[in-house]
Amino acid sequence: MPKILVIEDDADMVTALRMPLEATGYEVVAAATGEEGLQKVKEEVPDLIILDVMMESTTAGFQVSLELRSPAADSEYAAYRNIPILMLTAIHTTTSLRFGPDEAYLPVDDFVDKPVDPDVLLKKVGALVGQAQGDDLPA
Repeated sequence: MPKILVIEDDADMVTALRMPLEATGYEVVAAATGEEGLQKVKEEVPDLIILDVMMESTTAGFQVSLELRSPAADSEYAAYRNIPILMLTAIHTTTSLRFGPDEAYLPVDDFVDKPVDPDVLLKKVGALVGQAQGDDLPA
């Protein structure tokens, strides 16, 4: 069963993500802060990380993604840098700012807008988990 780590400080959002994911056959582990999320990456070694762009600070999600994808050979997260990251964002709906995955600035694999549409979530999660594992799992 693919394991998904949700790094999100809003308990209601975690529940909203957990329900469709678990109903589709994913195991969901949650972390409420970026720091806790980084620790859980090491403990749980998830198949996918769903990361909120804004948590305890407005840049927490960015910092977590940069830490996980650090190209430094001595990075403590080097073994986890290929885990796909799906970033949750409300930025697209609250500002005219548009951005996409960018290896240097924002090293994530895809975005999903809040409020999250469960069908969109499951489609994106299925694509990223299948891509990471080289086959098609629940979609």
